[in-house]
Amino acid sequence: MNNVVHLTEAAALHIKEMMEENEEKDAFLRVSVQGGGCSGLSYGMGFAHEKEENDIESIQYEIPILVSKEDAPILNGTKIDYKQSLMGGGFTIDNPNAIASCGCGSSFRTATEAGTPEEC
Repeated sequence: MNNVVHLTEAAALHIKEMMEENEEKDAFLRVSVQGGGCSGLSYGMGFAHEKEENDIESIQYEIPILVSKEDAPILNGTKIDYKQSLMGGGFTIDNPNAIASCGCGSSFRTATEAGTPEEC
């Protein structure tokens, strides 16, 4: 299972800028799922310096991406984009496996994973 998540060019450009600004040029981008949020699951993105044994690695736009094998079924086919507007910018995540999400869009659940919902 390669390319579990798909970066748009806009997201990749912003991630590369962040890697340079934070002196993380040699890091991996780790995309993950944690329990929590109104709907039960929340996305995580951050920089990692080591690949774990259970990671799936792909490279997009010269960015090495890690997703754990445990999170891969939940994230498979997810598109990560970066949108800029007059009110600022931010990453957007479009996960075809999500069947419900909270009003703010930061948490979700799938048909097979309910996670650990919390009060908003």
